[in-house]
Amino acid sequence: MVSGWGGKVLRIDLSRRKFAIQPLDADMAFRYVGGRGFAIKTLWDELPPGVDPLSPLNKFIIAVGPLTALPIPNSGKLLVAAKSPLTGGYGDGNIGSWLAIHMRRAGVDMIIIEGRAERPTYLFIENKGEEFRVDFNDASDLWGLDAFTAEDRIKRIHGTDVGMILIGPAGENLVRFATVVAQKGRSGGRPGMGAVMGSKNLKAVVMRGHGEVKVADPMLRKIGLDAMVATKNKPNYPFWMRQGTTSTVEWAQEASVLPTYNFSEGRFDEYEKIGGFSVERSKITTRSCPQCIMACGHVVRDSENEPAELDYENIAMLGSNLGIGDLPKVAYLNRLADMMGMDTISTGSVLGFAMEATEKKLIKDGIEWGDHRRAAELIMDIAHGETELGRLLSLGVREASRRIGGEAPDFAMHVKGLEISAYDCHAAPGMALAFATSPIGAHHKDAWLISWEVQRGRFDYTREKVEKLVEMQDIRSGLFETIVTCRFPWVEVGLELDWYFRLFKAATGMDMNMSTLSQINNRIYTLIRAFWVREYGGWSREHDTPPAKWFKKPLTKGPLRGAKLDYDGYNRMLSWYYELRGWDENGIPRISTLRSLGLDFVIPQLQGIVKLSQ
Repeated sequence: MVSGWGGKVLRIDLSRRKFAIQPLDADMAFRYVGGRGFAIKTLWDELPPGVDPLSPLNKFIIAVGPLTALPIPNSGKLLVAAKSPLTGGYGDGNIGSWLAIHMRRAGVDMIIIEGRAERPTYLFIENKGEEFRVDFNDASDLWGLDAFTAEDRIKRIHGTDVGMILIGPAGENLVRFATVVAQKGRSGGRPGMGAVMGSKNLKAVVMRGHGEVKVADPMLRKIGLDAMVATKNKPNYPFWMRQGTTSTVEWAQEASVLPTYNFSEGRFDEYEKIGGFSVERSKITTRSCPQCIMACGHVVRDSENEPAELDYENIAMLGSNLGIGDLPKVAYLNRLADMMGMDTISTGSVLGFAMEATEKKLIKDGIEWGDHRRAAELIMDIAHGETELGRLLSLGVREASRRIGGEAPDFAMHVKGLEISAYDCHAAPGMALAFATSPIGAHHKDAWLISWEVQRGRFDYTREKVEKLVEMQDIRSGLFETIVTCRFPWVEVGLELDWYFRLFKAATGMDMNMSTLSQINNRIYTLIRAFWVREYGGWSREHDTPPAKWFKKPLTKGPLRGAKLDYDGYNRMLSWYYELRGWDENGIPRISTLRSLGLDFVIPQLQGIVKLSQ
């Protein structure tokens, strides 16, 4: 195996309680790099089409990349992936965890977990050189525990020098937006990756790796140190360290994109009480992923006087989106969701949906705007499936709205079943397109276009916006989701991309630039789209369209009151997007595109489902 990758794939069969170490195919490394690339190629190759995401046939994948765990800025990340029980398509998420470090120390690039354990189980993995040990440990005493308590117990058994990811009660009870959790505040896998673990009776994956990560060029350490110094010398770095992403509350309020009352408005009267300066005044400490120099977890005392970690997304979705203008109360809801192992973005969305459904008298015994005590009760109900409303909301807003019927689907804020991240798009068509074309559903991590769009023009439906979106997707997905490091040094303080190209060269000996990056991301994006088409049994433009509310219900507050999306303008942008990706007018990859990207193996399966264009 070439330098930069560990060269090992660890395959674990929970049903048979067996494991095997397999070599990482060099062509896989060169063409898919790591992380998301490894995950989608494995899921395409190994999942039976149409498989139930909660069945033993689904695969749970943990993958790192060639820059993970190296002495460079913010490298302690891994990616988890599976077919999503929330969306029915491809699902993944990245998360900071010491498990990423230990995988690299053991030379493991990917862990593939298949089957289903007979009883609650947690895995303990350790290597001694090339020899591996995988223990299938009884997790009966851990099952039912919140993620924070379970982590403490595991560390008492195995010591603090291990890495792990685990689930809370939400994952055990198959909440469709359950996440995996690490370090009492790191959370990832919004499309239900925690539910996939739960369906396999898998409480945790724990690992202790021994060894060194080998790279092509010993100068990597110096380049990495220089990159850290460059990051810390950026003008915005001191302010970032004070407020992190929480300063986005004030920016979003000013730009009229702060989600308020289930994305009905873009401005919130009490925003200052939950904004970055309020967080800064209340902060007691910060938390970070391993090997991080930009700690983004700002910890405050919540309404129960417990430490709770906050960032922008959970403040907005559990604060302004619910009409709650009290930082300690928002922090309490966030801590509950983290302990239960539930995605805070989706949690805020299902609660906001329930509040609007209550207001419209579509559900009984619901929840009023701003009721944080009832919101806390519902979080626990959702996680444990204790009430009819909790069980309904545990399915996510798409399925809940379908079951309620009537006008409910019009205010279910999702794309492809994944609840929308915390940016209102009544007056941001480029960001709406970013949500609609994200490969996992409506998530901001693939293209945070909105800041650029606010600067360049809010109401333009231009090809320039679409081209910028594709460029951002290439970087945010094709680079950071495959080399698997945090994107914050680049996106938040402006560390130049050239640093990552230099680091990739030093780690692997291979060149990378914007051209190769675009080719890699097009390959991955197109394979993910083929996976969606296969699993959905076809495709239409409706799957790439944002929620009806943004088109039908204009803003009523602030300087942009009256603003809403235009269907015709949006559809022009969507057509340009398909053209730039090499997909047809329905969003299905063309044969010529598949062949040019080396995805010929996709063609026979898709031709059995849809008519492919040349």
